[in-house]
Amino acid sequence: MTVRELLQAKHKRDVVTATPTTKIHLAMDLLIRNRVSCLPVLNETNELVGILSDKDIFRKAYADCANFSDMTVGELMTAQVIVGLESDEVGYIAGVMTNNRIRHVPIVDGNRLVGLVSIGDVVKTQMTNIEVENRYLWQYINGSYPG
Repeated sequence: MTVRELLQAKHKRDVVTATPTTKIHLAMDLLIRNRVSCLPVLNETNELVGILSDKDIFRKAYADCANFSDMTVGELMTAQVIVGLESDEVGYIAGVMTNNRIRHVPIVDGNRLVGLVSIGDVVKTQMTNIEVENRYLWQYINGSYPG
């Protein structure tokens, strides 16, 4: 399955984003209110320039609690973002997540964000594929396979 197919199958929901100038307390509010664990960061022309995860926030709050509340997303975000393409296979994205120890991969077309794939999306896709394969195998074994 391609990322394009995964994104089409997902429930349509806009990706919650932030800008580099967003204050960190507002970013935290966005994360909590929307029940997400990362925010792709877009510049004024809607190009992906970073990503901010809940772990980024926790680490900075622990390391610099005195100055933390005055910080912006741009100061905490990861600017070197690992991205995927709609043409990528979901298995490839799973490998990227595993190898880089990340839970989200922004999907881009050029520098434009077109979606976000989470580890939950990958697991759900793989579970669905396994369930379908198991059903066909069970039908084959029982002699009821229609093909």
